[in-house]
Amino acid sequence: GATSRARCRPWRALDSPTPTASTPPQPTRGSALVGPPPPLRPAQQATVGPCNVPKPRAWNPVEQSKWASWHGLGSMPSAEAMRLFVKILEEEDPGWYSRVPEFNSEPIVDIQMHKPKEEPQIVPASTNGTSISEPKIISENGSSVETQDIDVILEGLSTVSSLDEWTPLAISGHRPKPRYEHGATVLQDKMYIFGGNHNGCYLSDLQALDLKNLTWSKIDAKLEAESSDSAKTSQIAPCAGHSLFFSIAGHTKDPSEGVTVKEFDPHTCTWSIVRTYGKSPVSRGGQTVTLVGTTLVLFGGEDAKRCLLNDLHILDLETMTWDDVDAIGTPPPRSDHAAACHADRYLLIFGGGSHATCFNDLHVLDLQTMEWSRPKQQGLTPSPRAGHAGATVGENWYIVGGGNNKSGVSDTLVLNMSTLTWSVVSTAEGRVPLASEGMTLVHSNYNGYDYLISFGGYNGRYSNEVYTLSLKSDFKSTTKEETVSDLGSSNQRLKW
Repeated sequence: GATSRARCRPWRALDSPTPTASTPPQPTRGSALVGPPPPLRPAQQATVGPCNVPKPRAWNPVEQSKWASWHGLGSMPSAEAMRLFVKILEEEDPGWYSRVPEFNSEPIVDIQMHKPKEEPQIVPASTNGTSISEPKIISENGSSVETQDIDVILEGLSTVSSLDEWTPLAISGHRPKPRYEHGATVLQDKMYIFGGNHNGCYLSDLQALDLKNLTWSKIDAKLEAESSDSAKTSQIAPCAGHSLFFSIAGHTKDPSEGVTVKEFDPHTCTWSIVRTYGKSPVSRGGQTVTLVGTTLVLFGGEDAKRCLLNDLHILDLETMTWDDVDAIGTPPPRSDHAAACHADRYLLIFGGGSHATCFNDLHVLDLQTMEWSRPKQQGLTPSPRAGHAGATVGENWYIVGGGNNKSGVSDTLVLNMSTLTWSVVSTAEGRVPLASEGMTLVHSNYNGYDYLISFGGYNGRYSNEVYTLSLKSDFKSTTKEETVSDLGSSNQRLKW
C-alpha cells in the first residue's frame, strides 16, 4: 500500500523513492521545537495543575529554576501540558517509547475533574485504577477548602475527562511497533490492531489494547491446519462482524489473484481462511470494507499493478457468497478513501486519492436501488484528503487525519449523516500523530460514554501513539427511532 500514495504525501520529499517491501520511505524531517520548558514542569502542570506553591528560597537555585518553569506555564490546561510534555520527550529522545517496558513509574494521564466552582475539586494522583480516600486541601478563590472523605475509582478510558479534545493515553505493556495502513476494530472492551507497514515492510502481528487497564498485549494467534502458509504474511484490513472479526484484502509482498477472506476468533485466538463462493474481487489494497447488516460491502482501492479501482462487491456473511454489483453513477476510481453505512441502507464514500490528486467529494450509494448520487451538503466544505480514518457514532461520522498535496490534515470533522452537515470538532497544531495518514480510528462505548480512539499513522515519522477523544452529549448516539425519522425527512429534502 505504501507505493500507491507517495504523491499524496506532502511530508515526503518529491524526489524521494517510493517505499516498497524492501525500500524504506525517506521522510522529510521537520524543524525542532524552540525554547520549550523543562519536561518536568509540564508533567507537574498536567497532573497537579497551575503552580500555587510559594517561591523557594533564593539560596536554592535548582528549586528556583523548577519553580520558575512551572510557574511560567500559567493557567495552561492539563491536557495541553501533557501534549507539551510528550512533544519534548519526542524531540529530546525520539526512541523513548522503545524503552517503555523498562520504565516502572506510574504513567501520567490528564484526569482533571470538571465541577462547578462552588464544589471542592478532587484531583487524582495516579491513573489506571485510582482510589482516593484522604481529604485534600484545594486553594479556591484565595481560600482553603477541605474536601470530604470520598472514594473515586477511575480506570481505563474513564481517566479521560476533557471533552472534544484529543488526549494522549498513557499505556502500559510492550508497545506495538510504529506503523501505518494497519487494521483495527473494537470487541469486548479491547482494541485489536493487525498488520500494517513500517519502513516498507509489511507486518503480520496481532496486538490488543485492553481499554479497562490500558495495557498492550501481543496475541499469539494460531492458524488452522488447513490454512495456507501465505496467510501468515497477509496484510489485510479487519472489520468487525458479530463475535468474530474479518480481514479482507490488503497489499502483500506476493499478492494472490483474488481477495482472501480470513476470520479471527478471539476466544480461541485462531485465524482461519474462509471459503467463499462466487467471483472474488481482484486482489487489492487501499479499499474500504463496510459492514451493512449481514453483508460486507467492498469498494475501490488499487490492485497489484497500481491500477485504481471503483468496482463494488458485496459479500453475504450468511452464505459467504460474493456478488459483483453494477451500480448506476459510479464515482471515479480511488484508493485511501473512507466509507460508512447509515441506517443499513446508505453507503457513504468520502475523499481518497488518485496517483496525482486528492479528493473531497462525498458520494452516497442507495443499497436498495443501487444508484450513486452526490447530494448537496451543508456546513463547511472539507479540504481534500487521502489516507484519513473514519468512525461512526450513531448518525455522526467522524473523520480524522489524512494528507493532501500541501500538508497533513489536522482537523477532526464530523458529518451528520441525516442532515449531511459538516462541522469541525477539533484542530491539532503542528506535525502531531493526529495529522497523519494511514492511522486507524475506532469507536468504543465505555461505561456509557462514547470515545474515539486513534492509533498509529505516518506524518514523516511512524507512530505507535494512542489518542482518545471523549465525545460530548450532543454528539453522542441517537435512538433508532430518531435516526429513522431524520432519515425520512432528509430523503425528501436531499433526494438521495
